[in-house]
Amino acid sequence: MEWIDKYLEHVRVERRLAPRTVELYAFHLRALTDHAAEANLPLDRVQTAHIRRWMAQLHSAGREPRGIALVLSCWRSFYRWLGHEGLIGFNPVQDVHAPKAGRPLPKALGVDDAVRLAELYDPEADPWTEARDGAIVEMLYGCGLRVSELTGLDAQASATAFGWVDLDAMEAHVLGKGSKRRSVPVGSKAAEALRDWLAVRGERQEPALFVSARGARMSSQAVWKLLRERSLKAGLAAPVHPHMLRHSFASHVLQSSSDLR
Repeated sequence: MEWIDKYLEHVRVERRLAPRTVELYAFHLRALTDHAAEANLPLDRVQTAHIRRWMAQLHSAGREPRGIALVLSCWRSFYRWLGHEGLIGFNPVQDVHAPKAGRPLPKALGVDDAVRLAELYDPEADPWTEARDGAIVEMLYGCGLRVSELTGLDAQASATAFGWVDLDAMEAHVLGKGSKRRSVPVGSKAAEALRDWLAVRGERQEPALFVSARGARMSSQAVWKLLRERSLKAGLAAPVHPHMLRHSFASHVLQSSSDLR
């Protein structure tokens, strides 16, 4: 315990850590001491295999990866200090990492919220912008497009186009992940919204299907922004982003929802 007391004094005085942090360090280091005592080991004889075993025990006991990472950070810092003091020859925690936290699935909109967003129309807004933004929402939700696939669409099919929409065949041809082409069906609502948009889009030099007011191809950031503003205007509880609409599309298809555009 003498080493631990000196280390805690070091982080308290020299590193000036907050009192609460010092308390957490003391708690985690007491746990380290207990583990070492159960294994009949002095702290300077602890090996990487011991650290891994103790981390596995924490994980199997239900400790979250983030909590395990905090414990490891404390122990790693303690052994690093011991090394600086010349008390050990290597850090047994150096190459030990916490288990990766599972990535939560993106939240999907409920069917009613998705339909409310898709059907939003602001009569006081600029008709050109309303037609464009309405078509964007329909394509993201009704077709399950990625935002990069949406912004890559051209108004006309060509040898140089990354993607385009064939309204006669009711299909969108897009360039997806890994530069792989895929075709997705375009629902009647999305097709109707696209026709409305094309009617007001006008003839432009820019080949992109969706363009900004300045005539340039829309960026992914611009789509994120308009979705956030449009979802708040629709009265949804939280801002919507493109991947949320894509995930909503997938969820509602699996649920066989009544209105999937």
